Amino acid sequence: MFSTPAYAQTAAGAAGGSSAFLIQIVPLILLFVIFWFLIIRPQQQKLKAHRAMVDAVKKGDEVVTGGGLIGKVSKVTDTEVEIELSPTVKVRALKGTLSGVTPRGSPAAANDAKG
Repeated sequence: MFSTPAYAQTAAGAAGGSSAFLIQIVPLILLFVIFWFLIIRPQQQKLKAHRAMVDAVKKGDEVVTGGGLIGKVSKVTDTEVEIELSPTVKVRALKGTLSGVTPRGSPAAANDAKG
């Protein structure tokens, strides 16, 4: 009553296999290109800028660590920095954990009150 006969597809539908493959692979390539420009490339640029900032740290710079400690650099080695948090407190931190560097001699923010 409600059933209809099902017919198999003929062999003519299988022709053009390489063009069908290209049609299927183009959207995947397009997605990869979009991910590259929106996600991967900006992340690589951010990582490169952070690495350059960490490599440029020198004595006297003011730094912020990943844990939120703020202090002045008193000693720099290849992989570590010694940060002076107060005149009597010095800590060592890995260079990779630095999240911000303010070079010495840079102007203060306009909203910083002195006194």
